[in-house]
Amino acid sequence: MRRPFAVASFSLAVVLGCGTLPAAAAAPADTGRSATAVNALAAPDVDVTKVRAHLSELSAIAARNGGNRRSTTQGYRDSVAYVKGKLQAAGYTVTEQPCTSGCTSGAGPNLIAEWPQGDANNVYMFGAHLDSVSAGPGMNDNGSGSAALLENALALAQQNPAMRNRVRFAWWTDEEQGLNGSNFYVRSLSSTQRSGIRAYYNFDMVASTNGGYFINRITTSAAAPMKAYWDSLGLQPEENTEGAGRSDDYPFQQAGIPTSGYAMGASARKTSAQAAKWGGTAGSAYDPCYHRSCDTLTNINTTGLNRAADGIAHTLWQQAVS
Repeated sequence: MRRPFAVASFSLAVVLGCGTLPAAAAAPADTGRSATAVNALAAPDVDVTKVRAHLSELSAIAARNGGNRRSTTQGYRDSVAYVKGKLQAAGYTVTEQPCTSGCTSGAGPNLIAEWPQGDANNVYMFGAHLDSVSAGPGMNDNGSGSAALLENALALAQQNPAMRNRVRFAWWTDEEQGLNGSNFYVRSLSSTQRSGIRAYYNFDMVASTNGGYFINRITTSAAAPMKAYWDSLGLQPEENTEGAGRSDDYPFQQAGIPTSGYAMGASARKTSAQAAKWGGTAGSAYDPCYHRSCDTLTNINTTGLNRAADGIAHTLWQQAVS
């Protein structure tokens, strides 16, 4: 997630288109699924060990490339190649979209993958930024969202259910420099393409070690399946006020597309009431390694990561699967 600063509004062009929480971070993950949620839909139980395996690969990529995956670096381009290879092997047609305006000079591409079934006029998008800051490898910010999204895409391909609506996945470039990749993508859509996107779901920092359970625009209809899943686990999620306007859902929101998403928090500090509800350390940052070199594989709350990954699957099945 980028640091807060003003983002200019834009018009759509028609073109081709923390204190730590060691127990939560290190403890074996629960299944992340209640009987109610499982019985309601046949969404898969996304394997968090596979999500963590993707994180390990992203960490290794950063280690080979100066310790980070900034959008302008080989580390980012290698991250794109890793995700793209996994998706192609699963049967996706994957598009690299160069960011030709508005991005940092030398930034790598957005990566877009669409599951080719379901009503193409009713698209549900699921996205996460793939770049890190230059200070570190970005395992929580935002390897966590990127890896959870990737494993969900692979689970969809493996399950291959009958689809009611279309699902499109995106991994964004240059988020840390100003939401530039997602902004470019939204500007590249025609008005018809924009109106065909029924909702966009964003996943940014979903494994904060001292985190909470936050949902973007929690009271909207787009958020309803995400909230229902976390409610079924007794998590009592809250509105993601810290992240408002600071991640890749914002360009979609500005374009009039319904948005939601999961997050577990960045540099804001956990309240006493939140610590009583979720555990962790009151008065400490949700992610003590936010935008720091210590945002490594040890900076991952596996339980939270698992709950986010399964909530993504639940939402995808609710919105798009027959």
